[in-house]
Amino acid sequence: MKTQTVAVYILIGNTGIIFIMPTVVVMDVSLSMTRPVSIEGSEEYQRKHLAAHGLTMLFEHMATNYKLEFTALVVFSSLWELMVPFTRDYNTLQEALSNMDDYDKTCLESALVGVCNIVQQEWGGAIPCQVVLVTDGCLGIGRGSLRHSLATHNQRSESNRFPLPFPFPSKLYIMCMANLEELQSTDSLECLERLIDLNNGEGQIFTIDGPLCLKNVQSMFGKLIDLAYTPFHAVLKCGHLTADVQVFPRPEPFVVDEEIDPIPKVINTDLEIVGFIDIADISSPPVLSRHLVLPIALNKEGDEVGTGITDDNEDENSANQIAGKIPNFCVLLHGSLKVEGMVAIVQLGPEWHGMLYSQADSKKKSNLMMSLFEPGPEPLPWLGKMAQLGPISDAKENPYGEDDNKSPFPLQPKNKRSYAQNVTVWIKPSGLQELNRLRKAALAFGFLDLLKGVADMLERECTLLPDTAHPDAAFQLTHAAQQLQLASTGTSEYAAYDHNITPLHTDFSGSSTERM
Repeated sequence: MKTQTVAVYILIGNTGIIFIMPTVVVMDVSLSMTRPVSIEGSEEYQRKHLAAHGLTMLFEHMATNYKLEFTALVVFSSLWELMVPFTRDYNTLQEALSNMDDYDKTCLESALVGVCNIVQQEWGGAIPCQVVLVTDGCLGIGRGSLRHSLATHNQRSESNRFPLPFPFPSKLYIMCMANLEELQSTDSLECLERLIDLNNGEGQIFTIDGPLCLKNVQSMFGKLIDLAYTPFHAVLKCGHLTADVQVFPRPEPFVVDEEIDPIPKVINTDLEIVGFIDIADISSPPVLSRHLVLPIALNKEGDEVGTGITDDNEDENSANQIAGKIPNFCVLLHGSLKVEGMVAIVQLGPEWHGMLYSQADSKKKSNLMMSLFEPGPEPLPWLGKMAQLGPISDAKENPYGEDDNKSPFPLQPKNKRSYAQNVTVWIKPSGLQELNRLRKAALAFGFLDLLKGVADMLERECTLLPDTAHPDAAFQLTHAAQQLQLASTGTSEYAAYDHNITPLHTDFSGSSTERM
């Protein structure tokens, strides 16, 4: 088996990378997957047939609801092979399921290494990826088995590290072609749970409820679809105008780290536009994630137009033509934002906002995108609190000027920042008060590294002094740096709490009030 070189599909726009979440399906093709499963009243199935049936169901769902997503298919036994590179052609993926050969023993670590290589080669280390591992729970034997890999996990060098956690944001879903009782009869379930733990707890294990049959396999894959592949449908509102949209990929719940008892925040299914603002004012803000906003055309009965798997291309084209003739607020909004050079501020939830904007991925094609800000009343400090923003008509005078030649943003902070203060004066008639205050505070907290860091800064400052600087400056900086270096050891007499650093006496000036 060998890997293949594949093309890169990252779309770059003027506001960054379009946020996507590709999927890697990792299929076990070892001999244990050929074990027969007896199903009453039907032909004999192997476990790999049940797995292929479940994956077919998943691919059909994605072909209908996740047409924009990229999916790759990897097979493995003792080695791994990329059967289908990242693609949106789900027919190719389904054809590959029927052309898989049987190989030798199971080596899960080899497959996980292959996933790392494929994803990093295609998407790098910043794009989140979902990994669907389909196996029967057999861990392999001897060297290369999962038991051996986990037993030697803590004895490895950095160059031979275990592939989990993945070097990219990920979720690992393990689909077991076995029921819970079968896995619990050995240590297989415990080892598979360890894989989820090693991936920072990101993922889940699915097992077949009851006997092994097609119906129960469908039920198991249905749970995966409900958890990870259910499209996010919402209603976009602006006054009396509304549009049914799909947000792609599905926004993930966000946990605020600062909260004592954090609760994952999820965005509302009603996305209400609360205002508009110039692109120049909002600039390029930090965001949690970026998503495509796609209009969903509905007929008079409220059913989606063109959904489901069509029998031929003519039916699908006919549905698309019908959808294209129905007026849609989402299309109007996209065109308006593009022409006016503005973004729409959208309410995602209580004290949580985002923005809608047009992003071009080529000279002729653009998309309506939504970026999510961090939750909070003031996600973008230069705009102030979101609740205090209002229409221009409420202002006494136009904040943009009569000729639109100025902007009220960025707002000036009320507090003066430390780096905006006047230059610090270290030497005063009575000594180096500020430096000694810093020294005593560092000693009181045991923060000796701070003293060493400040000493290094003073030494560097000494080397950067201009030629016009007073000669005494270099001597005083070097003296202060040496005193801090001695204090940072924590052992010399200069590290005593009551010791004070005094200015170095020199003959360059008769005054001891020299500015540094």
